[in-house]
Amino acid sequence: MMMVLVMMQMMMQLCDSRLSVFQMERQILMQNQMRERQMAMQIAWSREFLKYYGTFFTLATLGLTVGAVKRRKPALFAPVIPLGFIFAYQMDSAYGTLIHRIRGEAETILVSEQDRLELPHGTPTFESIEKARRAKSSLSSLLEK
Repeated sequence: MMMVLVMMQMMMQLCDSRLSVFQMERQILMQNQMRERQMAMQIAWSREFLKYYGTFFTLATLGLTVGAVKRRKPALFAPVIPLGFIFAYQMDSAYGTLIHRIRGEAETILVSEQDRLELPHGTPTFESIEKARRAKSSLSSLLEK
């Protein structure tokens, strides 16, 4: 009888272990899908912004060029240079390889500059979070009185 109970307990622990792994895998998949959706939204935002900025850049470039030629003042053309850099950055962000270069740089930082990623006061623990939660709840209960 005792042997059966021990075996049942071991089976329950094994099932709990498998369930925990399954839940963890589902959570990782869900977080990855959310990350992918956020990145897709950011790229879509960049593309939408580029449409408006591209129109502004085109009109500004044409206007400044016509003004510089008509008035014979090449200095009027000067704002096109910084505006061109911004346009190039937005093009790279929306359709280019900017995200791949950023990812590569992030991987380099993770490998060779780990010390830059440390949080002040270290990684939060359950105890530190609970302590902050209790302090906040006791503070709010005092304020309600």
